[in-house]
Amino acid sequence: MPGLGLSAMSRMMQEIGEQPEALRRTLRAEMGHARAFRQFARGRQFRMIVLAARGTSDNAALFGRYLFELTTGIPVSLAAPSTYTLYRASLDLQETLMVGISQSGESTDVNRVLRAGRRQGAYTVGITNQPRSTLARIVDDVFTVRAGPQRTVAATKTYTGQLLALYLVASGLGPVIRIEDVARIPDWVEQALTLERPLTDLVERYRYMRQAVAVARGLNYANAFELALKLMETCYVVAERFSSADFLHGPIAMVERDLPIFLFLPPGPCHDTLASLLRKLRSMHAETVAITSKGVAVPPATRVVRIPAAIPEIYTPIPYIVPGQIFTALLARAKGLDPDKPRFLQVITKTI
Repeated sequence: MPGLGLSAMSRMMQEIGEQPEALRRTLRAEMGHARAFRQFARGRQFRMIVLAARGTSDNAALFGRYLFELTTGIPVSLAAPSTYTLYRASLDLQETLMVGISQSGESTDVNRVLRAGRRQGAYTVGITNQPRSTLARIVDDVFTVRAGPQRTVAATKTYTGQLLALYLVASGLGPVIRIEDVARIPDWVEQALTLERPLTDLVERYRYMRQAVAVARGLNYANAFELALKLMETCYVVAERFSSADFLHGPIAMVERDLPIFLFLPPGPCHDTLASLLRKLRSMHAETVAITSKGVAVPPATRVVRIPAAIPEIYTPIPYIVPGQIFTALLARAKGLDPDKPRFLQVITKTI
């Protein structure tokens, strides 16, 4: 576990440190599967993709929407499970690829969506950490995340494993994502783990934080949701999350001096608009933390968390969430909380 000298603090920190090897295990086990799926998908010519998930897995699905649309040209929809489970709508899902994402594979509503999708003509693919789960049994094909047991409520290694599986599915649907490039992600995650010490120092600045905002755009938009979720469930911080574009359409009015705002700043097409927002927030005296990587130009910010590796934008989401995971685990401890056992929560949540 490179850099995780404090990993004994909590199981959450231990699982954060397990991510490089968990990702490598998943790659070794699923690379051949991804190549076979590519051959299969060429003969199907899917015209639409529907993603079904809840909780942290729903954040992974949000990433999948951007990834699939950008790299395959196929329109993507995020399923509203209540449409299937409560309203029992009948949809035409011919020529549709439906992807269900669930850490446990036992999310009741996600599984109902998948069953309905098959009846309505979709080809169903599951992404789960549990190969013997209900989800794995009911889909046409399943990509298994090899993260090992999730011992904490706050998902970390299963979230990044789901993102990795989505890259593998995307590699089968179009020419942009190459498995050889995906295989570099675990090394970048190892680089992100080296930020533990500076993040330990940074946490002290936010020990008494009660509210915060997470902002991103494009491929990292899902990470804004994921970081906010981790702040809420492990640190009990009221955390809002926004696209940088939506943030300017109203929510920016709530910014006041010293409001903590965490902003994901990758290279690529989203950089300039995010950098412009960062400059505006600094002029408003907000407390800004930019999460970025080597070689990315960053306007003055209160703090910069920089992964010491140059990463192409399309592969930034997995390594970029790691500093956020470490920060939330350490902040929970600094607040005297147990990040492994958030109040009122459990690992498997069943909703309809």
